[in-house]
Amino acid sequence: MNQSSSPKRRTAVAIAAILVLGAAAATAIVYGTQPAKPAAEANGHEHAGKAHDQDAESGHKHEEEKEHAPGDKHEHEEGESKDEARGEQEHEEGVLKLDAERARTAGVTLAQAGPAAIGSSLQLPGEIRFNEDRTAHVVPRVAGVAESVAANLGQVVKKGQLLAVLSSPAVSEQRSELMASQKRLALARTTYQREKQLWQEKISAEQDYLQAQQLLREAEIAAANAQQKLAAIGAGAGSSGRLNRFELRAPLDGVVVEKHLSVGEAVQDSTAVFTVSDLRSVWAEMKVAASDLPFVRVGEKAVVQATAFESRASGTVAYVGALIGQDTRTAPARITLDNPDGIWRPGLFVNVNLTASSQQVAVSIATPAVQKIDGDKPVVFVPVDGGFKAQAVKLGKADAQNTEVLQGLTAGQSYVNGGSFILKSELGKATAEHVH
Repeated sequence: MNQSSSPKRRTAVAIAAILVLGAAAATAIVYGTQPAKPAAEANGHEHAGKAHDQDAESGHKHEEEKEHAPGDKHEHEEGESKDEARGEQEHEEGVLKLDAERARTAGVTLAQAGPAAIGSSLQLPGEIRFNEDRTAHVVPRVAGVAESVAANLGQVVKKGQLLAVLSSPAVSEQRSELMASQKRLALARTTYQREKQLWQEKISAEQDYLQAQQLLREAEIAAANAQQKLAAIGAGAGSSGRLNRFELRAPLDGVVVEKHLSVGEAVQDSTAVFTVSDLRSVWAEMKVAASDLPFVRVGEKAVVQATAFESRASGTVAYVGALIGQDTRTAPARITLDNPDGIWRPGLFVNVNLTASSQQVAVSIATPAVQKIDGDKPVVFVPVDGGFKAQAVKLGKADAQNTEVLQGLTAGQSYVNGGSFILKSELGKATAEHVH
């Protein structure tokens, strides 16, 4: 019996051991305890993880390189584009690096923006014409035939200078009438003196004396009338041998601008054979529209600019028409110009600039200080640290001296008055060099 129970005891012990081991294993599973892995296996997994991470990073970089193909060239172009963008930004800012010494050498001077009176100008087309107040049309006033012509076209003549000689029957008749009236006057004067003396001596009757006195007065009137007729046509008494000689003389100092007479030519009493004009004074005539008439007044100062060459002169408005033309809807106006050197020739086209009105503005700068860059954008150079900046401005009214600034500058702010064109050129050079 003892022998048979020993195997049973050993079997029970073995079963109990198995149960204990099973319980221990179950406890380990429940609390997460796992048996340690061998070192080699752990290292292998670690290296594999790092390799996987490196492969993933390499693949990501590779994908980025594919996206930015072709590699270095694209990165270089991207860098250049960034530089160009920065360059364009600097160009838009319009900053020119220039030290004080170079600016002084370039003739750059500063001024301050401030209030000023700006006159709005009016420009009208015009034409130079003869000053009619100093122009004479020489008319014979008697019919005749030209015996000689002393003046030539374009010749400068003095007042009273002989222009031509005509042979005129009308002048001969008037001179004969004057001579006859003078003879009758002499006879009547003698008769009057004799009758007066006889009446004073009481030899003749008073009636004879009074009759002689009347005849004398009539002879004086006839002689004076004949003399006035000759004076009216510009003819003198003449010589006894040439009663028909009629002389044409210059009525004023000037230039013979027209000539319509030749030797042997017959002329009528109303024919203008010469035109003499004093070109030391001329007119600039213009047509003024109805809307501009309020700005064109007699006595207003004006500047006349030639269109064919560089020449200008100042004058005053001497006349503005009171009526508006039915066809042109304009009124005539003219400016008197001094012309001592003969530059302003009749027929020359001109532009007439008038100051229409004057208005006070809060902020203004000198007109030459305004420059245009990038096509047609007005700018004014202002001083900044290390140089000058092209400041964009919005402009208003302007004349030859001042320009109104609506935006971009404030009263009292400094700006480049002299040398702004040089700064514009330097800015253009710097921009061109950066682009290349």
